[in-house]
Amino acid sequence: MDPLHIDIQALKESIDAPWSPVDVVEWNDYIVRLAKFDGEYHWHSHTNEDELFYVAEGQITIQIENSSDLILTEGQMGMVPKGVRHCPKSNGAFVLMFEPKTLDSSGS
Repeated sequence: MDPLHIDIQALKESIDAPWSPVDVVEWNDYIVRLAKFDGEYHWHSHTNEDELFYVAEGQITIQIENSSDLILTEGQMGMVPKGVRHCPKSNGAFVLMFEPKTLDSSGS
């Protein structure tokens, strides 16, 4: 198998709708998704999976229930442990999410 080259900039330019992740690459039992964060998502948690965020462009705030907000700027990464209710929001950012394939990215 040949090595895989992924152009994140081209993928960012192809995303119009916020909160609609696109699959970037799968490996083993994991997947990388890219999403445009704009506005406020809804409060949710993931029962069985941690969620790892890498801000490729912009800044995001992840509101954490009963805790301080997690504020991430471009080039920073943060993790929300499984079972923790959270609500991402941003005034416009692109975020890579590193997740187990089993994670429901719709945030339900």
